[in-house]
Amino acid sequence: MDNISHFRFSRRSMATPRSMIREILKVCEQPDIISFAGGLPSPDFLDTEGIREASDQVLAREGKAALQYSTTEGYRPLREWIAARYEKRLHISVDPDEILITNGSQQTLDLLARIFIDEGDPILIEAPGYLGAIQAFSQYMPVFHAIPLEQDGPDISCLGRVLEETDPKFLYTIPNSQNPSGITYSTERRREISSLLKEHDMLLLEDDAYGEIRFSGARRPSFRNLLPGNQTILLGSFSKIVAPGFRLGWLCAPGEILDKAITAKQASDLHTNIFAQHVLARYLERIDMDSRISSISRAYAEKCSLMLECMDRLFPEGIGYTRPDGGMFIWLTLPEGFSAMELWRRALEKNVAILPGTPFYTDGGGDSGVRLNFSNADAEGIRIGISRLAGVMQEYMDTA
Repeated sequence: MDNISHFRFSRRSMATPRSMIREILKVCEQPDIISFAGGLPSPDFLDTEGIREASDQVLAREGKAALQYSTTEGYRPLREWIAARYEKRLHISVDPDEILITNGSQQTLDLLARIFIDEGDPILIEAPGYLGAIQAFSQYMPVFHAIPLEQDGPDISCLGRVLEETDPKFLYTIPNSQNPSGITYSTERRREISSLLKEHDMLLLEDDAYGEIRFSGARRPSFRNLLPGNQTILLGSFSKIVAPGFRLGWLCAPGEILDKAITAKQASDLHTNIFAQHVLARYLERIDMDSRISSISRAYAEKCSLMLECMDRLFPEGIGYTRPDGGMFIWLTLPEGFSAMELWRRALEKNVAILPGTPFYTDGGGDSGVRLNFSNADAEGIRIGISRLAGVMQEYMDTA
């Protein structure tokens, strides 16, 4: 069928952009391309043997329960592990009954959008902001108010001004090793944000997908430590610390909010893959998670340091970039007049894939920004890829 324009699609579906990351990753599947475009964890930390053993144990001991329908809330031992982890890591007291297991944190974003956003509602998001959140929220047709990021967090004067002028449903944040910028909010900026949100009695969504992966510095407080419990929703994921293929994340929220999210999830998929939940819970019983996360953090710190070292040595003058203290990403800023989309095109001709910044903005901006991922490349790939990218940049700047 050549023309499908006669189909009566909803305005919501027409308003949702396709994921540029997914489209670019199709190109990056070619084996001769060095890719810094995706957001994949290192395959070195996908513990196939440990997960196989956990799977065998689940089938042997809990097979029938793990293969049956289950409750929407999720496998209770897994929720108990998450609650205990909050207490240990962030000194946050969480009841397992405040936790809902989801199909990755992406479903958490969709559920929250579904229960909070009516068409035309104002919401706040970082700029640059997480593409997955922009895509999930866009389905429900809000009015985005983008708060620019500075080196230590969102521009507090801009945030205060927007709060005075509008009545947003919520502020969505990734305060630790933010995707895509790599920055971590300072403790002082977190306190300033919390003070403003208390004054306006506004909800904050804290997505902490990268908070466990730290390279240096003291851990900053969660917004749950700084705001009343009924003003903070916590989002988490096992994708970066165990395996993204499980598609297991969670939502931690006050009871009234969780009840609405559970109802929305029941309408969507009844419950998250219960076999995967059993396997993950069994796996977590068997491993030293602190030791595992330390190993991941050390490896990623080495990759990040190597990439920054190569960039310092090879990149032309005028290219700015962040220096993350955790996570998986570095954000580049090109000089005025240069296009990230054009750089992406030229780099791909040299078999290097990068991710242009435009999909991380809700207002059409971002063409001076580029996201680089260092977690999924080996040392040789980082050296060769950054060398090629530096050559492309120099040629682009020389001929512009």
